Amino acid sequence: MIVFICGGSKSGKSSLAQNISKALSKDNPLYYVATMIPSDAEDKEKIRLHIEDRADMGFDTVECGTDIVTVLNTTDKNGTFMLDSVTALLTNEMYGDFGNIGVDIKAEERCIKDIRQLAETVNNIVIVSDYIFSDAEIYDESTELFRKSLADIGNNIAIYADIVIEMNFGNATVHKGKDIYETIL
Repeated sequence: MIVFICGGSKSGKSSLAQNISKALSKDNPLYYVATMIPSDAEDKEKIRLHIEDRADMGFDTVECGTDIVTVLNTTDKNGTFMLDSVTALLTNEMYGDFGNIGVDIKAEERCIKDIRQLAETVNNIVIVSDYIFSDAEIYDESTELFRKSLADIGNNIAIYADIVIEMNFGNATVHKGKDIYETIL
């Protein structure tokens, strides 16, 4: 089962993803693939809150900021995986070390390939991504490249996902696989 959840910041996407992951896991291992590499106090607080939120859910956390297929080396492929988030993964892959000024234009292609490989290898995966496309602001070239790449990755995942959900203010809109979604929760 492949579930893709996107939404804005604090929309409830991670909480829903945790609940779906837990429901899918049954008696199999449950993995939280954490992709954020903290760069400031705000990131560290966000990570702390996520850890606190899932504390009693049975997740084994696997920290993997880049090259996510490497999680397969230390996990049971029969488990249920929650990848949180594509946004952080792309940031890490595209910009590398936060001190690096360059942009890796191959990051999108690598993320698409690696996420697909992970999704096709494991029993279940719930993939979380931010939705950052609705404002009218025109950003610098690097930011626009990031936004386009994140959209392309999300569109790619949506094609092969069994369920596609958009979160807004805690409300889930199921765009694909509504009948399957209703049997899970």
